[in-house]
Parts: sequence; C-alpha cells; structure tokens
Amino acid sequence: MKERFETFTILIARLSRSVKRIKAEQMADFQLKGPHVSCLYYLSMQDGLTSAELCERADEDKAAISRSLDYLEKNGYIVRTPMENDARLKRIELTQKALDHENRVRENIMGIEEAMHEGFSKEEFNMMLGFLDRVIDNMEKLNK
Repeated sequence: MKERFETFTILIARLSRSVKRIKAEQMADFQLKGPHVSCLYYLSMQDGLTSAELCERADEDKAAISRSLDYLEKNGYIVRTPMENDARLKRIELTQKALDHENRVRENIMGIEEAMHEGFSKEEFNMMLGFLDRVIDNMEKLNK
C-alpha cells in the first residue's frame, strides 16, 4: 500500500514538473511563463472574462492569476476595463499583440497535446483522464 502511494505521488510530481518545464520551453520565445500561458489560453477561448472567472477556469489561486494579469497587461497582451454594471470588476480582453501570437501559441499547445497522446488510443487516453479525475475527486474529499 505504502509503495503504491509513493509511486503515485512521485509520478504526479514528475508529471507536474514536466508540464511546467514544457510550458516554459515552448513559451520562452514570447517571454511568457506557464501561468501567463494559462491566462492567455482561457482568454482566447472566451475573451472578456473577469479575474474570478479566469481563476475558476484555470484552477489557479487569486494571487497567481493577479501576478500573471499584471505581467500580461504591462507587456501589452491584455487590457482590463471596468464592467458597466460594477466598476470594481474588470473585464479582461486580449490585445492585438496577444491575438497576433495566438496561432503560434495554439500550435505549440497542439504539439504538446500530440506528444502526450503518443502510444495511447483516444479511448485509452480519455480513460486515463477519467481515472485521474476520480482520484482528484477522492483526494479533495479528504480535504473537506
């Protein structure tokens, strides 16, 4: 039992490090880091999100999203404008600079996705994702 737990935690940690390293390598040309890429990715899927909506979609904490948004705004990738119904909330939108890079970013993401699927059928990969999702649900129940 202890061995399975150790193996599982080591594999998950290695997977996490690999994803972070790959994001960093793939986005170095844009001078972007992993959390920046997540923000841009989710904004490209649905432009005009609030930071709270972005936190939820990216499954990141508020502080990490806030730092990423500050960097992206400072470097011209996003603009934040007050919402009409509540000026305290800001609508986050991609700039033309971000849109110009979007195709290259998507190509990088597609390449990463293809590499992840190598050696798996679509059904096997989807099963693995389902198993991981179930493990996460089980672990989150322990945190409550």
